[in-house]
Amino acid sequence: MVDDSLTRSISIFGATGSVGLSTLDLVRQHREAYRVVALTANGNAAKLAELAREFDADLAVVAEEESYAALKEALAGTRTEVAAGADALVEAAKREVDWTMASIVGCAGLPPTMAAIEQGRTVALANKEALVSAGDLMMAEVMRSGATLLPVDSEHNAIFQCLNGAKFEQVRKITLTASGGPFREWSLDQMRSVTPAQAVAHPNWDMGAKISVDSATMMNKGLELIEAYHLFPVGLDRLDVLVHPQSVIHSMVEYVDCSTLAQLGSPDMRIPIASALAWPERIATTCKPLDLATIGQLTFEQPDPIRFPALRLARAAVNEGGAKPAILNAANEIAVAAFLKGEIGFLDIASLVENTLSGYVPNIMPTRLDDLFSIDAAARHYAQAQIQKVAHAR
Repeated sequence: MVDDSLTRSISIFGATGSVGLSTLDLVRQHREAYRVVALTANGNAAKLAELAREFDADLAVVAEEESYAALKEALAGTRTEVAAGADALVEAAKREVDWTMASIVGCAGLPPTMAAIEQGRTVALANKEALVSAGDLMMAEVMRSGATLLPVDSEHNAIFQCLNGAKFEQVRKITLTASGGPFREWSLDQMRSVTPAQAVAHPNWDMGAKISVDSATMMNKGLELIEAYHLFPVGLDRLDVLVHPQSVIHSMVEYVDCSTLAQLGSPDMRIPIASALAWPERIATTCKPLDLATIGQLTFEQPDPIRFPALRLARAAVNEGGAKPAILNAANEIAVAAFLKGEIGFLDIASLVENTLSGYVPNIMPTRLDDLFSIDAAARHYAQAQIQKVAHAR
């Protein structure tokens, strides 16, 4: 249990998203153990103000500057400072805290996440796109600053728990599990007519629209494979993916002595968040305990590379390195957004990503964040042009 005499100061970037709200739900259950310093949101000023009032935050920041007036008005009469814009997010990340939740979706979360890491803080990472796009730069900064990076994705948190400080040379294989998404048993012909409403209806997890679509294409698992490559440096050949529809085993670590450790739990993001929030201790949660007798059986299968090519694309991107992971991520974000707007079909997502990976060749190698932002912007532009071609052909 957390020592209640020691209050941990925390900041939550992406407070109004699913991970942020789950984090605050845990803080709500352990109010005496945590003090909220900064809360941020993209543009939901009303919700952000509500949370800032409830948790008496020192600072509230909206990324969208046009939401500043609404936030300032909503927090009038409180002691909470108000700020807006990308620079304000970075400044918020530099504030002195014990623990930072980095859960801003997409590459927008990269600058504040890097700013927190640069301070040598403990950073709970729920923004997979940041590590996918800038893994080499981010891990180099972790080493330089002495920061502690705690994975929050259920799969990487499970690996972190199974490793429990073990030496990487003792690891034979790391296996990330995947639910398989809502279309695990669908044929290619059936998947051609998938609607956005069907794609966001995940069978096990309650997630945002973008992450749900990524799960449906299995790109989510591809991005997680790249994350694992950076977080757990055992080599790409020792990273595997296994479909596990029940989402009970979240990942496994096999050691050289052929022992395999697995982390199990109900599919509730509050469980891995609690692990990171209290690390290296534990806190109680109100999550549903695991009941294996009721579940009855756990099943596994290999992912189908024909129906779900995203895994192949992600593995190839991280294997090639350089700008490729950032291009993969940028193209996928553009493609998913286009699918959700009905501009392209479900199967067009992976095709568009593959076309962008092969067609866009950057003229620089990413050695700093500005390089990555240039590559990201150009890859998005290229992917958007491909979308127009697909839309005209439909």
